[in-house]
Amino acid sequence: MRAIWKGAVSFGLVSVPVKLYAATESHDVSFRQVHAKDGGRIKYQRVCSLDGEEVAYADIAKGYETEDGEMVILTDDDMAELPATSSREIAVEKFVPREQIDPLLFEKSYYLEPEGAGAKPYALLRQALLDADRMAVVTVALRQRTSIAVLRVKDDVIVLQTMMWPDEIRTPDFSVEPGDVKPAEVKMAHMLVETLAGDFDASEFEDDYAGAVEALVKSKIEGGEIKRTETSTKTSGEVVDLLAALQKSVAAAKTARGEETEDADEKPATKSSAAKKAPAKKTAAKKAPAKKAAAKKTTAKKTAAKKQAKKAS
Repeated sequence: MRAIWKGAVSFGLVSVPVKLYAATESHDVSFRQVHAKDGGRIKYQRVCSLDGEEVAYADIAKGYETEDGEMVILTDDDMAELPATSSREIAVEKFVPREQIDPLLFEKSYYLEPEGAGAKPYALLRQALLDADRMAVVTVALRQRTSIAVLRVKDDVIVLQTMMWPDEIRTPDFSVEPGDVKPAEVKMAHMLVETLAGDFDASEFEDDYAGAVEALVKSKIEGGEIKRTETSTKTSGEVVDLLAALQKSVAAAKTARGEETEDADEKPATKSSAAKKAPAKKTAAKKAPAKKAAAKKTTAKKTAAKKQAKKAS
């Protein structure tokens, strides 16, 4: 991991030099928007809504739209006058009980690593948080904006979680009527809760979407279902690299959950045996091989047709 920020945690007269690391990463599969007919990429132009002309980046400014629809243009000089901070301090404001902070406020998570001589005060703060069973509410300047956050302990590491500002949390504008709930129905609901009661284990849950996309893409490549356009900057080798990146993402996700990973060069068809371990995901795992077989049959028919055409000529 690469540190994205360096600074110090300060509580009282104690200062803990730390490095900040992103604690999460996205494994979402991204797609490009293309013309269904020929596979050409869809381009977007920056066009002014008033004169219809394309606008260069150099001529684009920030605009703030008022409630009545008026537009206020903000220049670079205007933006420079706004309050900003570059402080390298994570200042502890208070230590609060865990249950007082609604998880709805949490935004992004970061790991804190002690730096240099900060190992001992880091361990001191970590132990204090554990013994008090509290979280530290802090203020921190990230990307030149001050945010509120909390410090809590996960395993042996202190985690910083930035939070939304209170006015960013929406209040539901609807009400839920309880209805006429009978005692027998409540009792049955309690029985259901007890039946499904258990401890949370994140490794029990798996996002098989990336794996299904990987199998689908590979089956189409093997079936020759690829659009090659003059404007495309991707070569066939780079398409395989995309597939390899998807495979690595799936393997990394499985490794993080402590599951056995398959060889990167293994065909997606072998994934069906792994999918059998999770009954809820049989449908997604079975679809890809079927499409792959259909694609091969289509290719075989095309090849046979070509041979017959040559003989006829």
